[in-house]
Amino acid sequence: MLYHITDWLIKAGIKFPGSALFQFITSRVMLAVIFSLVISAVFGKKFIEYLRKKQVGETVRDLGLAGEQQKKGTPTMGGFIIILAILIPTLLLADLNKAYIRLMIFATIWLGLIGFIDDYLKLRAKKMAQKEGVAYKKGDKDGLAGWFKILGQVVLGIVVASVLLFNKNTKAWREYTGAVKPGDSTIIVKNFDGKTKYFVEAKEPITTIPFVRTHEFNYAKLLPEAVRAFNWLLYIVVVVFIITAVSNGANITDGIDGLATGVSAVIGACLGVFAYASGNFRFAEYLNIMYIPNLGELSVYIGALIGACIGFLWYNSFPAQVFMGDTGSLMLGGVIASLAIIVRKELLIPIFCGVFLVENLSVMIQVSYFKYTKKKYGEGRRVFLMSPLHHHYQKLGYHESKIVTRFWIVTVLCVVFAIVTLKIR
Repeated sequence: MLYHITDWLIKAGIKFPGSALFQFITSRVMLAVIFSLVISAVFGKKFIEYLRKKQVGETVRDLGLAGEQQKKGTPTMGGFIIILAILIPTLLLADLNKAYIRLMIFATIWLGLIGFIDDYLKLRAKKMAQKEGVAYKKGDKDGLAGWFKILGQVVLGIVVASVLLFNKNTKAWREYTGAVKPGDSTIIVKNFDGKTKYFVEAKEPITTIPFVRTHEFNYAKLLPEAVRAFNWLLYIVVVVFIITAVSNGANITDGIDGLATGVSAVIGACLGVFAYASGNFRFAEYLNIMYIPNLGELSVYIGALIGACIGFLWYNSFPAQVFMGDTGSLMLGGVIASLAIIVRKELLIPIFCGVFLVENLSVMIQVSYFKYTKKKYGEGRRVFLMSPLHHHYQKLGYHESKIVTRFWIVTVLCVVFAIVTLKIR
């Protein structure tokens, strides 16, 4: 809103000290980071105190892990801090007319709401058990049903895919090398260092693929020519799968203090680089990556996301004063997946979201192997001491802080490699 007010004043001929800051994306990105840090730090402390007064505490299962009982009663639903620290700077500093900004605001609120309902139902089940004098065990048919959470992720996937496919303001540009006819309205002309280049809007769903000369991949190529007209349906399925997988991966990763928060901040920085580079014609030309008009504005939202995660980490680092709960973890995973899809880098997710992927796989491997060995030998066996993977290292005797720090380092390496792939052909 500050952006729109400042823009209106400047167009009306009214200038004031600092008004130029709101005209540049880089300035607004930095302001978004600062605002979100301040909001999460100031509001976070008060919100944690409020949660304590309302006795909104986490219930901890006895898993035999070091220090787990000390976490009992720690306030949860801290994801609200992250959500507000993202939304307020975005609403103040971003151009709300851009479809990408509106889409990410919807994604943040939608998955945040689903996570909140899940946390609220768990809390209500706990209080009812205490009132009735019954021992409460986390996971005893409390919270939202798994299918309902997946349904919410599916809805978000359909919305994201539909906007990218059918909104005229969310089209990527592809370089046109054919013969240019004078007056052809489908050709977009751009000048770069004295060179004229021609582009056309991509009508099919395309994305970036690493290690390939053109760096582009058309989803329609996965289908037989006879049914390529239905490539939009395939794209929706792919987007739904990605959002569901990454959202659940972030949810699983949120198992020890500061892990999911720090990993999300690092991944956010990676996506910020992708968004700014692809949204800037000169950078996109230099890196030979897909140019996506209006995408640069998304950097403001990502700046707020990074600041919100870092600010929340102040209270969520070991020993945690607050947990984000599903309110934060489902939202962060869904938002990261949506951003990756919007910047057309979803095929790089296994690289820069490597920690989420490994955490997800560790659970799948553990459960599958246990069921297989139980059926074959009559006794279930395990690959890991405990899943997800971070609990395996806890069982090995590693301290939480060491596990978290090393997972952050791994994420930084994954992010650097993902960015490097832009120049590897």
